[in-house]
Amino acid sequence: MNIRKGKIEDMSAVLDLIKELATFEKEPNAVVVTVADLERDGFGESPLFYTFIAEQNNEIVGMALYYYRYSTWKGRTIHLEDLIVKEKMRGSGLGFELYKKVIAQGKCDGVRRIEWNVLDWNTPAIEFYEKSGARVFKDWLVAQMDENGIDAFLEK
Repeated sequence: MNIRKGKIEDMSAVLDLIKELATFEKEPNAVVVTVADLERDGFGESPLFYTFIAEQNNEIVGMALYYYRYSTWKGRTIHLEDLIVKEKMRGSGLGFELYKKVIAQGKCDGVRRIEWNVLDWNTPAIEFYEKSGARVFKDWLVAQMDENGIDAFLEK
């Protein structure tokens, strides 16, 4: 098993992992991002995200995608957008190694917080995060506005 920084040529495999996660999260048709989007947004002059890639036998079997945010309370933070391990590799420790790599990156960068979202029905993930020392907040709700909501709001 090898974990390394993502490269532009990994983005097709990254998109496959994103689609696998969407299926796992019961939203198989929700992914609209393309390989071209990932290549442009992750590897341009000012990358919007970074990845760690997990390989086994020259096959990409997992990834963690993160980006930097700014908290008015804490300063620079990392948001872990997705940590994905192929179904056949779950339980192998690969997810832990990707998670550890993101946390180590945060420590290296001097961030004051690393944050992510987890679905309330994903009990194994919640237990994993809590066991690792993370706090899973029960009193904060996620708010989002999709493209239709943006358009509707601006048309008012």
